[in-house]
Amino acid sequence: MSYGGLFDVDNKLIEIDKLQSLINQPNFWDDKNQSEKVLNKFNNLKGTVESIKKLKDNITDALDMIAFLKSDYDESLKKELEDNISKYNQDLSSLTLELLLNKEYDKCDCVLDIHPGAGGTESCDWAMMLYRMYTRWCESKGYKIDIIDYQNGEEAGIKSVSIMIHGINAYGFLKCEKGVHRLIRISPFDSNKRRHTSFASVDITPIYENPEFEVKDSDLRIDIYRASGHGGQGVNTTDSAVRITHIPTNTVVTCQNERSQMRNKEIAYEVLKSKLYQLEVERQEKELASIKGQNKEINFGSQIRTYTMHPYSLVKDHRTNCETAQVNKVLDGDIDMFIDESLKRGVV
Repeated sequence: MSYGGLFDVDNKLIEIDKLQSLINQPNFWDDKNQSEKVLNKFNNLKGTVESIKKLKDNITDALDMIAFLKSDYDESLKKELEDNISKYNQDLSSLTLELLLNKEYDKCDCVLDIHPGAGGTESCDWAMMLYRMYTRWCESKGYKIDIIDYQNGEEAGIKSVSIMIHGINAYGFLKCEKGVHRLIRISPFDSNKRRHTSFASVDITPIYENPEFEVKDSDLRIDIYRASGHGGQGVNTTDSAVRITHIPTNTVVTCQNERSQMRNKEIAYEVLKSKLYQLEVERQEKELASIKGQNKEINFGSQIRTYTMHPYSLVKDHRTNCETAQVNKVLDGDIDMFIDESLKRGVV
């Protein structure tokens, strides 16, 4: 059986055997979180291999049917073949996208941060709309979401939100969403019904497993305060929220999701280490690009997509020129077309 490129099954089977050996260890369940990650990876790889084999078998059957039709033409059989080929093309496209997520950290969980830009209530409301869009998308993928920080806007919307997203390929799919998102619409907050432009920034950070990155205690400032925004009654009535600031880089992480101050501190520290490691990875990538003479930069402030609701309906991704007039559908979480096109074109 021969496969090539993204569809290389042999290496996947070797990795499956290694994971199976880990699962068979008597102390496998000692660390439940790590065990679940290994099982998810094992099941995901097995599913991928089965999908590749099934698709190959289906294509072989289709080729046999084509050969048969050349010698014994049948209209109903031809129609069945055409329907099958259409489905196989869709399966191939979906499988190819999944296999494109082959970068080192694509399989990781991630943290998604949304911050409104200048514009007060308008931008805070736009940040809320993006938050809803991404949570709807996560629900459609079966991803688990933990809100680790949520700050309400003064009049409407949100000042900021950080959510941890758990699931295979969470970072791989969402990494292309990093950047500035622009909204053009008639403002619901303007009594004169004028058109407004709002901005919000989205940041995506993979949750690295045991990043080799040392953080000095002397570089950290830890603040404890009472939680606000989302959270249960016990969360909002105790001084359990934790804010950790990495002074040299001014990187700030807040967690107020749990009742336990200690647990919030653990989560905040885990996210902080991942963010600092990501900064170091991006610094090295920029240095390498400079050495190679490349001008491309990873710029958090770059505008990646515009959502126009007036005077016409259009969502356009400026990196791929992918666009749709179905604005409401996109804001309801249907963003796969933009993610798929970004992966195919390698814009991230």
